[in-house]
Amino acid sequence: MKGIILAGGLGTRLYPLTKITNKHLLPVHDKPMIYYPLQTLVNAGIRDILIVTGGNNAGDFLRLLGNGKEFGLQHINYTYQEGEGGIAAALSLAEYFSDREKICVVLGDNIIENNISKAVNDFEKQESGAKILLKEVPDPQRFGVAEIRGDKITGIEEKPTIPRSKFAVIGIYMYDSAVFNITKTLKPSARGELEITDVNNEYIRRGNLTYEVLEGWWTDAGTFDSLLRASNLVAQTGANKI
Repeated sequence: MKGIILAGGLGTRLYPLTKITNKHLLPVHDKPMIYYPLQTLVNAGIRDILIVTGGNNAGDFLRLLGNGKEFGLQHINYTYQEGEGGIAAALSLAEYFSDREKICVVLGDNIIENNISKAVNDFEKQESGAKILLKEVPDPQRFGVAEIRGDKITGIEEKPTIPRSKFAVIGIYMYDSAVFNITKTLKPSARGELEITDVNNEYIRRGNLTYEVLEGWWTDAGTFDSLLRASNLVAQTGANKI
């Protein structure tokens, strides 16, 4: 399986911190934010990794990470996203890199306490389709929320006013090669973006989306409050435990 980290966008919710750097290069406790999703993939045994970045500071990723020697890698791939177009639009840039293999996609501002090895191994055995990770949260209206019946997700609603569960879809997704055909059919949402929720709902419609609930804490780091929370959690308990 190949790994993809989505680290583009303009990070406007963290302005003026992002006026002179990419959001994913900001510090979370004692490391740059991008280190955490990269370590998540490495801990899951994924060694072939692409970083999708953008903006005026894309070259800083190469200066910081190089070929990934610090993570035990021999090579890291990079590609550039012009402007903003949503998570699904960024993902579409990875089609050539994926080469029809299964992929594990991690949003660049997602930080977890433990690891995703079990989910990755389970998806390797899954014949086709997709797998997403969920986490029970106190404020699901901030996220895409999964409606669950029995052992299946029947739908995902983005930032619902009245959530149908407390299970948020976190920014870690696994897909087969069909994902790139799906992204080509998407229409922009009201935000003018291609939404990853629409991708996941298409897999639900096809009947081949599975899920697992993440153990340990999870947070994004895309706002001032969540960036502070992420730093505190890492300082108190550590992250990316094997």
